[in-house]
Amino acid sequence: MSENLQAMWTPSQERVEASLLAKFIAATSAQSGNTSIDYDATWKWSVSSPEQFWDALWDFCGVVGDKTGPVLANKETLIDAQFFPKAKINFAENLLAHAGDGPCIIFQSENGTRQEWSWTDLKETVSKLQQALIAEGVTQGDRVAGFVPNLPQTIAAMLAATSLGAVWSSCSPDFGLNGVKDRFGQIEPKILFTADAYHYNGKVHSCLDVAAQLTDEMPSVQKVIVIPYVETSADISVLGEKGAHLTDVLVKYETKDIVYTRVDFNAPLYIMFSSGTTGLPKCIIHSVGGVLLQHLKEHQLQCDIQPNDRFFYFTTCGWMMWNWLVTGLASGATLVLFDGSPFYPDGNILADIAAAEGVSHFGTSAKYIDACAKAGVKPAQTHDLSRLRTIMSTGSPLAPEGFDYIYNDWKADVCLSSVAGGTDIVACFVGGSPISPVYRGQCQKRHLGMNTQVFDENGEALQGEPGELVCTSPHPSMPIGFWNDLDRKKYSAAYFEKFDNVWRHGDWVELTAQNGMTFFGRSDAVLNPGGVRIGTAEIYRQVERIEEVLEGLVIGQQWDNDVRVVLFVRLREGVILDETLIKRIKTEIRQNATPRHVPAKVIPVADIPRTKSGKITELAVRDVVHGRVVKNTEAMANPEALELFKGLKELQV
Repeated sequence: MSENLQAMWTPSQERVEASLLAKFIAATSAQSGNTSIDYDATWKWSVSSPEQFWDALWDFCGVVGDKTGPVLANKETLIDAQFFPKAKINFAENLLAHAGDGPCIIFQSENGTRQEWSWTDLKETVSKLQQALIAEGVTQGDRVAGFVPNLPQTIAAMLAATSLGAVWSSCSPDFGLNGVKDRFGQIEPKILFTADAYHYNGKVHSCLDVAAQLTDEMPSVQKVIVIPYVETSADISVLGEKGAHLTDVLVKYETKDIVYTRVDFNAPLYIMFSSGTTGLPKCIIHSVGGVLLQHLKEHQLQCDIQPNDRFFYFTTCGWMMWNWLVTGLASGATLVLFDGSPFYPDGNILADIAAAEGVSHFGTSAKYIDACAKAGVKPAQTHDLSRLRTIMSTGSPLAPEGFDYIYNDWKADVCLSSVAGGTDIVACFVGGSPISPVYRGQCQKRHLGMNTQVFDENGEALQGEPGELVCTSPHPSMPIGFWNDLDRKKYSAAYFEKFDNVWRHGDWVELTAQNGMTFFGRSDAVLNPGGVRIGTAEIYRQVERIEEVLEGLVIGQQWDNDVRVVLFVRLREGVILDETLIKRIKTEIRQNATPRHVPAKVIPVADIPRTKSGKITELAVRDVVHGRVVKNTEAMANPEALELFKGLKELQV
């Protein structure tokens, strides 16, 4: 990247000075020596003095708990590092301790139903649910699972479980039976929450049959609590004696003070699941304090979420962004929830909500932004987004054209934060900075406290050329480990095998001259024609600029003792992939990337397989093309699309 690259957006001095990050820099100036509002200088201090940084963050964010003992133990060995090993904390206590002045949760369903919960409403529901869980014998370390839509009651269920020191895990209801069983079956939950049904794309889908089968096949489940969503009182007889309506559960109890069980900072809070497209999903265990402290940092310092801000992230309960969103309560924000299709009845529904609710922070996936651009959605012309300060994008790299689209068709004066991290850390390595410019195609900055670097094959740091994303410093939201991996061998192999004492994340990236980061795709999907490594996102950026192409998927096919690049394209309705269009696609790639990026084959497909969170599944397609079995297709949103890639005659020549 050029040193003279033009910023697409620069924060005003007034906005910089009003930010929580500026206040944090001022509050820590005596320790850091940084007397000016300088992001890069603050980052350097945060990674060179991690004990000072994380200790100061605890105090600045007003964490509720007993901060006893050292800040960081075993820091020389990354996999064994522990933050605040003597501290005691409760997750729910922190989320309910900083109530704002406005509503706590605003919920809207695809069908137009709207609910508004006050902080009192949420606390009363948590109090009663906590008593119900105690009556079922739920204690510290027990698992409570949610097969649930993104509802206010889902948040209350999570808070009730974690108030007792229990461990929460969730899947969205669009997962099929085997997909849910492959996840929850490994962790043996004691209680299962479900909804009666959910709305999607104008249709109602029941949850009860899957919940009943889950209950039959998971003997650990002793109670299934059904949240009334589509019907006030659905017939739950299919669940047998274990089934209970949430309303019937709550009516048994009077509201009383919530009792918070403080546990070790590094005690388990969440079990998250990897995508599972190459085998059974990994069950990733995240800690109470690690999740809380990391999210507080990201919300308050990286995103500038302040009390009474309205925080809306479009997500399901099967994506880590739900866990990230709900921690916004700990900053006193109002959470805005949506359940349904983002394109029903049309592509304006999320912008409708953002405008109507005065959303200050809106988050979504890069794929959604691209789909809106292709659909001609232009909220800047039709919606009042005057309160919107930050737009966040994640899930896959946001193409430079996505930046153009946001600033042209959503809002010109907005901090566009392309963020990247993952379920593995339930947080981000790189993302937003409210005091820094936004450059086209870049994640703004490496996050504070995360010594994120780019390594070549030999473990040497790079800047200005692509390599592996790594983190060389301990950070609080590193997992405790994987479920049923007592010797931590699988955990170690997943992140620490390639480079000694360094977290290798699996993304192919470049650290720019502006100390931002550009993403080229997953490093395990990197193409290697003629021994030259190419990130798949480099090709997508060119292909998806072409009007006739809705989206692409690229793989490397083993061919003639080498690898050849194969591009699959999903085209607009009525478009034919003729030689003229193929030539135009190849020319676009050659002119804007390199001749090495030009695919040997361009093949049309009717659909492209993706995970439940919307990520395209390059590795699964690569396996199909090479005749390998794809395991656990239950993790995919549209597994039937894999059939489109089997035995293609175009790939035989």
